[in-house]
Amino acid sequence: MSLDQYYLLGRSGLRVSRLALGTMNFGTGGFHAPYGRTEDEARPIFRRYLDAGGNFIDTADFYTAGESETLLGKLIAETGARDRLVLTSKFTNSIDPGDPNAGGNGRKHMIRAVEASLRRLRTDYLDLYLLHTWDRITPVEEVSRTFDDLTKAGKIRYAGLSDVPAWYAARAQTLAEAHSLVPMINLQLPYSLIERTIETEHVPAGQALGLGITAWSPLGSGFLTGKYRDSGKGLTGEGRLSGEGGAGYDWTSRQWELLKTLETVADALGATMAQVALNWVATQPGIASAIVGASSAEQLGSSLAALDFELPAALRADLDAASAVPPGKPYTMFTPRYQSWMINAGVKLGDKPPEYHPVVRNWVPENQG
Repeated sequence: MSLDQYYLLGRSGLRVSRLALGTMNFGTGGFHAPYGRTEDEARPIFRRYLDAGGNFIDTADFYTAGESETLLGKLIAETGARDRLVLTSKFTNSIDPGDPNAGGNGRKHMIRAVEASLRRLRTDYLDLYLLHTWDRITPVEEVSRTFDDLTKAGKIRYAGLSDVPAWYAARAQTLAEAHSLVPMINLQLPYSLIERTIETEHVPAGQALGLGITAWSPLGSGFLTGKYRDSGKGLTGEGRLSGEGGAGYDWTSRQWELLKTLETVADALGATMAQVALNWVATQPGIASAIVGASSAEQLGSSLAALDFELPAALRADLDAASAVPPGKPYTMFTPRYQSWMINAGVKLGDKPPEYHPVVRNWVPENQG
């Protein structure tokens, strides 16, 4: 139950834990109030994460209407852990109705937002600052230049993107490279066994462009914990998915069959369904870290144990098959089967042999000690 192994985030030298602490429920205000935690409830969660060796903290100015950042600022100050943490916040969403520049990704709002976040978090810099959501209208050149200015001003150390189209991320990174601006190192996206659509474009883009992907909602808004069941007339169980809208999911027989497979794999490993689902996400290609939230320190402790075991290849294959999303066109033309016969006429061809770039570790694996 220890997060004592760290990896580089994207094409950078920033070391982060493979499980990040999500703090969307720190605080009791705003949009996230129904799931919020008071200061006394959030404190043991935060300290449990630090005690386990975790260093990657995720928040946003929008979470609980700013209370998440305010609470985090107090908790970080109490522990004196600011310098060892990789503190991440995000901007885009507005909590000031009526002001057209109090949201979005324009320069005016970016600068205003980072200054407000710094005040609430009681710090003079953010380790990682993310655009929270593509607003569809702000020129990407403006965003890239402002990220660069904020870095030069010492307000942020690294820049990244969350919930943007893959082409937008590629455009931002290409502009940064072409004009020697601060590069993007992080791409934060929804990813889980029931939400694998980012594998089509975003994961390859991240791998090619040096964007380490952090996965939010790796448990599918709680669906993959097994606390929800199919009543034959819809989903039953207490939680956000049983509320109005169901977090945007339409429950199908395929998803319920996936849940059965996940339960079978968990039983075979002596783990919980949530632990297996987290392990699967955190060890997928292109994924730098999975963001885990918790309603209690005990729940967080269970999640942190998700990396204490290895998911066997055969069981991973079962999960892959049960959760696979068939690619549409033109992506069917990029599959190994299609390209082997249509492009390479059956010739066995790869980009590099497996030994071309050995894994770099600065610790000795336990079985080689």
